[in-house]
Amino acid sequence: MAVLVGANTRTYKFALGAALLDAAAEGQPDILLRDLAVPYAMGLVRHLGQAPQVSQNGERGEKDFLSVAEREAAESLRLGSPTEELLAAAIQSMPEMVMRKFHNLRGEGAGVPHRFYEVTGRSHERVVLLSRELRDIAQSEQAATLRGELSARWSIVETSFAAGIGQSLIREGVAVDMTTLQITDRQRRRSVAGVTDAVIGFQHGPCLICAELITPEDTIAVDHVFPYSFMRLLRLDEQGTTPDLDAIWNLAPTHARCNGQKSNRPPTPGEMTRLAQRNEAIMQSPVPLRKTLELTLKDNKHSSSRPGEWPRFIQHVRDLL
Repeated sequence: MAVLVGANTRTYKFALGAALLDAAAEGQPDILLRDLAVPYAMGLVRHLGQAPQVSQNGERGEKDFLSVAEREAAESLRLGSPTEELLAAAIQSMPEMVMRKFHNLRGEGAGVPHRFYEVTGRSHERVVLLSRELRDIAQSEQAATLRGELSARWSIVETSFAAGIGQSLIREGVAVDMTTLQITDRQRRRSVAGVTDAVIGFQHGPCLICAELITPEDTIAVDHVFPYSFMRLLRLDEQGTTPDLDAIWNLAPTHARCNGQKSNRPPTPGEMTRLAQRNEAIMQSPVPLRKTLELTLKDNKHSSSRPGEWPRFIQHVRDLL
């Protein structure tokens, strides 16, 4: 949730999350801030060459960390490690900025229930204490899944920052390429992230069908909760339209075996409840996934702002069969 939920005007949180997972995977209880700053800075430098790391509305001065990173990117990439100027900027800015805000969630006073780290010491002698919760996560079988979610979220936010694209994503949301199961930017048809990595975190990891955890060893399928073949069976609603069953709201990661056994049947009440809860969770995230679901509700004449709208919408779809 620290990665998936929160207003993102820059991508610092994703770079820190990746660096923390790698550091904690070593099992050590602490790391020098200077050492943590190396993968943090290099992660941002590598992404700077691919897409913007700040929203178009963000203002930056010469001493802003991203301004320093842009100036030092070429040399850092050539060296394979941050230049001294970039490293110094990271060490100075991290505790006062991204590390202070990492645990925050959307909403006044909201935050994750555990602290993943504490920063102690002063200046270049600062040490980051890695909590037991963070080390447990980084060494668990779910670590690979978390890295996938983090990478997908980073890519989605970068896409929303891209010049000239942000507003189109806010107006139109994103689409799904069913051939590749990639979420795409509608305007450019550019792949943004895989459906599974982009949404499984909002399901908190379980298969939508059996509700048991999906592990890295499992083969994953993306299920049409309402089978796509039902498009021809849906009655027109009062507005003369039918919901799009190829859209994100109706797609969910599942065990491949569960998906195969489900075949072409309609969803059970439990599956409908879990789908509604997953979609409500996505509605707490920033654009463009949230906007995509809002547009689904709006296009089908449902409110996108009322709490509990997804159970009503999903039951509405079931009633159209």
